[in-house]
Amino acid sequence: MPASVPDLLRLLAVPVLLWAAHRDVRTRRVPDQAWQPLFALACVLFVWDGIASYQAGGSTWILFAIGAGISLLLVIPASYGFWHFGAFGGADAKALIVLTVLFPTIPSYAIGSYALPLVEPPTGAFALTILSNTVLVGACYPLVLALRNALAGRFTPWMVVGWPVHWRELRETHGRLLETESGFTRSGLDLDALRMYLRWRGTTLAELREEPDRFRDPGSLPAEPSPAGDGAITDGGRVTDDWGAEAFLADVGSAYGTTPASLREGLDVLTMRETVWVSPGIPFLVPILVGLLVGLTYGDVLTAALRAVGMV
Repeated sequence: MPASVPDLLRLLAVPVLLWAAHRDVRTRRVPDQAWQPLFALACVLFVWDGIASYQAGGSTWILFAIGAGISLLLVIPASYGFWHFGAFGGADAKALIVLTVLFPTIPSYAIGSYALPLVEPPTGAFALTILSNTVLVGACYPLVLALRNALAGRFTPWMVVGWPVHWRELRETHGRLLETESGFTRSGLDLDALRMYLRWRGTTLAELREEPDRFRDPGSLPAEPSPAGDGAITDGGRVTDDWGAEAFLADVGSAYGTTPASLREGLDVLTMRETVWVSPGIPFLVPILVGLLVGLTYGDVLTAALRAVGMV
């Protein structure tokens, strides 16, 4: 049976997510405007399918109502919760919310004699399939980090959350420092905040490393600091405020949860060490894209795994 018009239109999500995932990998920034046309399309198709299933009546309407209800009531709050507690960024939450409205129930596609997806979830909530596939793909990320470090002979407790980066490469690296002078931390300096600080001071990390004592003195702060921006990678008797950390944060307001203490600790480490451990973080739109593609073809991985062990 050929795919319906709504299901064919839903495939427009794939090129949009491909572009957004590429942007996420390169800059960790995806403009809000990327989701607006797709959300508008999702709303139209949701109403379209709702009316069609209601007119069909019987089990068709019941299955649509159950699948759509589970998708909207579970996946959207979960996406917001993940964002609220810092599990992923705003663009990731918006992408999942848009996909929830776009794919409330299981789409159907035919390639030759094959009906896709191959494994359908028992709930009929395809948005839940996208979310569970995404989580499973994201869970593989620490394994990839561990393998990369093991192949390089780096066996440390940090090997599942980061890798070492030379200080010269930090200008084009995303993530968060895993080091302070006293050891390992999961709340180190955000590298976007570092770029904001350097732009605000109108200097570079190389200059800080050459004269750390001079830059540590808050008396060296510029009279008129430069705009700090948002820290994105472009395509292309001393007073107690060491490094001017408090002055910087007072001026910019917020820098990804950075505190004066974490900024000072990060700058102290970066001006002393050639290589630092960095947690790169997950460009989560990539697992979302993979979760969608797997869902559209193979289907629900979690359901298949549970069936394999006789739990479904």
